[in-house]
Amino acid sequence: MAVSLLSNEVSDLCIGKPALRGISVVSATVGDALSALKRFGETYISVWSCDHSQRRRKAITNGEDPCKCISKICMVDIVCFLCKEENLLNLASALEAPVSVLLPKASGIVRHLEPNASLLDAINLMLEGAQNIVIPLPRRKKFVQKPSLESTLHNDREYCWLTQEDIIRYFLNSIGVIGSTSNHPINSLNIIDNSDILAIHYDEPATLALPFIAQSHITQTSVAVVDDYGKLVGDISPFALNSCDETVVAAIATLSVDDLMAYVDCGKPPKDLVQVVKKRLEERNMGAFVELMEDDWGISSSCSSDDEDSVSSGRSGRSGGYYARVVSRSEAIVCYPWSSLMAVIIQALARRVSYVWVVDEDGTLAGIVTFARILKVFQERLRSMTEAENPSFNILASAQGNNVF
Repeated sequence: MAVSLLSNEVSDLCIGKPALRGISVVSATVGDALSALKRFGETYISVWSCDHSQRRRKAITNGEDPCKCISKICMVDIVCFLCKEENLLNLASALEAPVSVLLPKASGIVRHLEPNASLLDAINLMLEGAQNIVIPLPRRKKFVQKPSLESTLHNDREYCWLTQEDIIRYFLNSIGVIGSTSNHPINSLNIIDNSDILAIHYDEPATLALPFIAQSHITQTSVAVVDDYGKLVGDISPFALNSCDETVVAAIATLSVDDLMAYVDCGKPPKDLVQVVKKRLEERNMGAFVELMEDDWGISSSCSSDDEDSVSSGRSGRSGGYYARVVSRSEAIVCYPWSSLMAVIIQALARRVSYVWVVDEDGTLAGIVTFARILKVFQERLRSMTEAENPSFNILASAQGNNVF
């Protein structure tokens, strides 16, 4: 069974996947990326090397491959860019910057595979650092798509992508193949990471969390928020920030960590927090952001000092601010060292994140479990099962012709 599972093609996981909507690194701006994310309701939008407004027909005719997905962009990329001091002071200019300024410096985050590549090929790429794997979709009846800045056609084909979540879900549906491993406690599987945790105190300014947010976005984890005793009181998750709009930039620039959690977690930010943000922006002469927030929330420009006091007075010692206690403590996804692998997987999939925090019985932060480490467990389990079923089958050799392009 393990051999047959590994021999499945990645195209099997693409059934029902929507075609990627993309923008061009050649002609798109930061503002174009922001508009595309809002208009399409996508968490991520793909970035392609080709110019969709030009189509580069000549290059295609000459047999070249001018159209390749080179990266992806989400709201976190835009937020981290706009939070830079020079961009906070000149929002309009920042939105006109080329979209290339948003692309991560780390290479290999997005990789390509042919549809007939194996599941093992996809796992290997993800363990090498790939977050999204681009797969060509089956050709449909030929149709003409008007050239535009955003397109689903690249090289006259449509593509989708696979994520770590897709692979984990696939394994969950085949959990019988993995056997008893799924019932093992996570502290017996060597998958709890307690050395690379990104953490910040709840009472720090949110701006100090920006480098951690950027790093957790790359590693597909989160930023732990802790109290004086190292207990987890919440987190600042890139997955949550991706559901926000650009006004969260103003919140990061003006609020503390605990109040930022409330701003993000409550869905629509509480009006008293919005008023505090507006007041502090006005004090820093950031009128562009004030206008932006008025448009989005319909809040008048007047703000009394009582509004700010009402939020600040909510803080209470080591437990964090009022909103942090009420909202974020329940929002942080946690498990225990003795939790089973299956329980951790289900928790993460239910919340659409790729990590789960590990805490001790008293709530002290003990580590984090990520999809990447879980995939490594599955890979090793499949290797041992495959060798038992077919000693002549070389799981490593099977990945050498992995159809990467």
